[in-house]
Amino acid sequence: MAVLATSNITLPKNIAAGMFSKAMTGSAVVQLSGAEPQQFGEVTHMTLTGRPRAEYVGEGADKSSSNATFGTKVVTPHKVQVTQRFNEEVQWADEDYQLGILRTLADEGGLALARALDLGVFHGINPLTGAVIASIVAGDRIVSTTNSVELVTATLTTPDIVLEQAAGLVIADGYQPTGIAFDPTYGWTVATARYADGRKKYPEFGFGTDISAFEGLRAATSSTVSGVPEAASPTNVKAIVGQWDLLRWGVQRRVPVELIKYGDPDGQGDLKRKNQIALRLEVVYGWGIMDLDGFAKVIDAVANV
Repeated sequence: MAVLATSNITLPKNIAAGMFSKAMTGSAVVQLSGAEPQQFGEVTHMTLTGRPRAEYVGEGADKSSSNATFGTKVVTPHKVQVTQRFNEEVQWADEDYQLGILRTLADEGGLALARALDLGVFHGINPLTGAVIASIVAGDRIVSTTNSVELVTATLTTPDIVLEQAAGLVIADGYQPTGIAFDPTYGWTVATARYADGRKKYPEFGFGTDISAFEGLRAATSSTVSGVPEAASPTNVKAIVGQWDLLRWGVQRRVPVELIKYGDPDGQGDLKRKNQIALRLEVVYGWGIMDLDGFAKVIDAVANV
């Protein structure tokens, strides 16, 4: 793993305020589904699997029983961490020149943890390696839903109809769509959709990078929907429509930002021996999806051709 050194940092005489970084979208889950307080460990939710039915009874006729049935769904904890190692001289340079490097590293670590929530909930992948995590079962990955609409060449110019079809699949399974998660590339496709005379269908969307509502539903835009750039293999997911309260999630433990000066926190050797320090952020998320039928995904079939 590469270690940050002062040789990678320009130390000019005059420092401009702020530090440039390429924009990276955060969590769509946080925007579409509210967190709930959770204790550490597995959390069991009761689910109503069958409702009682009323019965018309004739005069003098016997009455029948009609009971509700219940099931359970377990919310499972998943620990996520970001450890960044750098030479001790980097901290000195940061302090002397007020570069804001440590603050930037902490902020970027927080963004990485936020994206990790989406990448786990949507795809069940490890952000660092891009590989699927075996401990996140298919039932806790939204893209495992069998409700799927494929984008083909004929429908690329009608993204609104494609999203209607996805919403229809959710409704057909007895659920009510409450929100849509857009990949930025598909947000752009929706935002630039036009009528035959050239007028934009959704001029208020600009270029689709910050859609907050669509057809009366809440909306969020994040590249975590497709898993770019973390996913090792293309997922081709462009949007997710769903009843988002079916996703039950929360933060079970949040460890404050830790500056580590001793030991070997990441297997790269003793910090003191190597004249290095490390910055670590850690959080434990817990989530469970009550029913995958409450979600539908839009897949770019053209990308598979």
